[in-house]
This record gives sequence, structure tokens and C-alpha cells, in this order.
Amino acid sequence: MPMNFLSRKLICSLLLVSAAVPMTARADATPFLSSEVPTLAPMLKQVLPAVVNIRTSGTVEAQGQNPLLNDPFFRRFFGVPNQPQERETQSIGSGVIVDSAKGYILTNAHVVAGADSIKIILNDLREIDAKLIGADAETDVAVLKVEDQGLSSLRIANSDNLEIGDFVVAIGNPFGLGQTVTSGIVSALGRTTQLGGYQDFIQTDASINPGNSGGALVNLRGELVGINSQIVSRSGGNIGIGFSIPINLARVVMDQLIEYGDVQRGKLGIIGQPLTPELAKAFGLKDSQGALIAQVLPDTPAEKAGLKAEDIILEINGKEVRNFNQLRNEVGLMRVGEKVKLVVLRDGRRKRITAEIGSDVAATSAGAQVHPRLQGAGFGPIAPEHPLAGKIEGVMVQDIEPRSPAARAGLRPGDVITSVNRKPVSNVQQFSELADGSGQLLLHIRRGNGALFILVQ
Repeated sequence: MPMNFLSRKLICSLLLVSAAVPMTARADATPFLSSEVPTLAPMLKQVLPAVVNIRTSGTVEAQGQNPLLNDPFFRRFFGVPNQPQERETQSIGSGVIVDSAKGYILTNAHVVAGADSIKIILNDLREIDAKLIGADAETDVAVLKVEDQGLSSLRIANSDNLEIGDFVVAIGNPFGLGQTVTSGIVSALGRTTQLGGYQDFIQTDASINPGNSGGALVNLRGELVGINSQIVSRSGGNIGIGFSIPINLARVVMDQLIEYGDVQRGKLGIIGQPLTPELAKAFGLKDSQGALIAQVLPDTPAEKAGLKAEDIILEINGKEVRNFNQLRNEVGLMRVGEKVKLVVLRDGRRKRITAEIGSDVAATSAGAQVHPRLQGAGFGPIAPEHPLAGKIEGVMVQDIEPRSPAARAGLRPGDVITSVNRKPVSNVQQFSELADGSGQLLLHIRRGNGALFILVQ
């Protein structure tokens, strides 16, 4: 039978790898390749039992055919019941067993979002109930736990050692077909997408499709280097651009989710901006590597450490800083109270500064603490990466629980509240004071490029 194109492509790729092995210091990177016929089968036999399929079920608020039915003013004026109708949902995804002794499984937060029940299907087709330990939408990482014996787990690699051109294999459950393996290379590192959050993606051309989310990206040693998360596609299928969360980032989030149930983000208290080639030239730099500080917020670790606007952060704990997004990732995933050593460029000279990571907890608040009718929302300062950061004052809606009072009132994540009952607000404490005891809340919202009023009563 003639060999199809994909088979020829895979074998040619593996022949190139096996031919190159004796010539490089990384010869031991492909111990599973047969000396007779290039194949990944021996490696996959060890890896596949640690990759699971995930099936979830839950309920979501059913949206009406007419968008006016979702408007709280319309519902109240025309007497439309305020109790939302719900419909059942089901989703599929993938996960990776990273600790077989304790039963911990890594997957994506969006795979288990809104799930009332979670089941995993093992490689041997056993079906087990799983418990959600915690999920972090900002990094799209979630941790599940199962109680079962005889699990297999993957060895974890150091994803910082990945290089563009390294061969990788993606394993998951695309389109619910069942466990599937695809191969490719690392196409790029340090990628970000328009979805926001804490991102430092590995880009790969290994086929990743819907259902692969939460699955494993492994190197040719069979070690876990990433958790598959997103794709770029016009049709919904693979076009050769997939993104995986580096396992180093996922492990930091996992440790916090296991210990605290959520992620306690650190902060320095700076607002930054991209260091464009033009700005780099104006600051006397040869390239645009680094994070430019546009503003140092008052009474923050950054101010106490002596950081100033126009400083360019070049290194953090000995690691080169490529851009502000990378710096934000590094700081946001550090433990509160941890010391961080920075190298900054100020007036053409390098300066070493040590700062202590602070916490955002004191500056945030749950909606129920602000006002009973805002239950289900989380409020905090405007995030540095928000398009309105540094341009306006207000309080940002950080997250919204589906079907909560805050969601039914019309609030959305990313909204910036600039006034309460026609009085301006600049922080969460002021927001709480103005909302306390009010029978109704008239909120002025900045959303995207527009603005609107929302009446909560």
C-alpha cells in the first residue's frame, strides 16, 4: 500500500533526527529511536498511560433569542422573570497525570470551567471521578485529583531549555476521537495571544485541535515540556499554529493551587509599556530587550525599592528580561515576601536593585463584601496590561461567576467602574465605602472603547 504524505513526512523528520544524533552533544536525547527503523513507539508506550481524556458536565445560563432579554432594565420594565433559564452542557478535553502517588492531574482551566462533574478516562479505558482542586483562568491552568491506584505519571522537563527547532509530540483527545498522537517542532517561544492573562506560550506545528486542550506536549525523551492550551484557526481545526503552556509556568501555578486553592499573585507596583526599537534608540540601547517602566505606583514594593519611571529592567533574578509581559509573568507567579533581584538601566548606567514581592490581596475584594447585589464578582485595581491602565482611575472587575447576582446585573470581566452613584472612585476601599448601605448602585462603566451606566437594585 503506498505511504501517505503524513507518514512520509514523519519518517523523513525522524530520519533527520536520528542521522543528526551522533553528531551532537544531545545524542542521548533520543534513546527511544530504534537503530533499524525510526519510530516513537517505544517512547509513547511509556507516555500514553499518563495522558487522560476528560469529560465534564454542567449547567449554564440559557441566552434568549432576543438580546434585550439579557438587559436588566428591559427585564424589570416588562416584568420578565429575573431567574435565568439553564441548560446542560458537556465538554471534552485532555489532562496529564503529573503525580501518580497523589493522583494530581494538570489540565486547562477552560476545560473544567463551569463543570458540575468531572470524569477522566484512562488509556486502559477505566473511567474515574475527579475532584477540582483549583483553577486559574489567568494562566489557563487547573489541577484535578483522583483517588485510584496504578496510575502512571510523566517525567517533567525544564521547559526553559527548549529551543526553536526541537522535536515535540502532542498527545490529547481531539474532537473526542480518543487518544491521538501528533508530531512537530517548536516553532517559536515566548508567544502571547489576544486572549490576555499570564502568557509565555510554546508555539508548535504539532497538530492541536479542539479536545486537545489540557493534553501533553512532550520531547523525544518522553518528558513533559508543556500543556496544550490554544490554537490559531479560521475554521476551528488545526492550521499548524498551536500554543502550549510551558511546564515550568504550569508547575508554579499548580503548587499554589494545591497549597491555597487559588493563585496568590505577587506584585511590584509598576505600569510598563513595550520597549519599541524607537524607544530603545532614544534610551541609547542597541536592541529592544527589556521592560520599560512608565509609572511607579505609590506605596508599593517598587517605590520602596527605589525604582523610577524611565528605568528599564534588564534582568530579574539573573534571567534576561525580553519584554514587560515576561516580567509580569515572573513577578505575578512569585510568592509574596520573596526577594527579587533586578538589574535596571538608569541614565545609561546599570544599577542593581532588590525588592520584596508584595501582594494584591489587600487591594482586592469579593463583590459580596462590597454590596450583597454584587456577589459573584471580584474587584481590584486596573491591571497593568489593561488598555485603560494609566489613563483613567477606577476599579476593575477581575472575574465574574456565571449565574451570580453580579453577572445578572450585567457586569463583565475587564469592566472598569469609574463612579458609584455619580461619585468617582479610584480604589477598592473607596468603592466599598460608597457602595456600603446603598439601596441601589448606579455604576458608570468603561468597557472596551465605550462607556455605559448599569443600575444595580
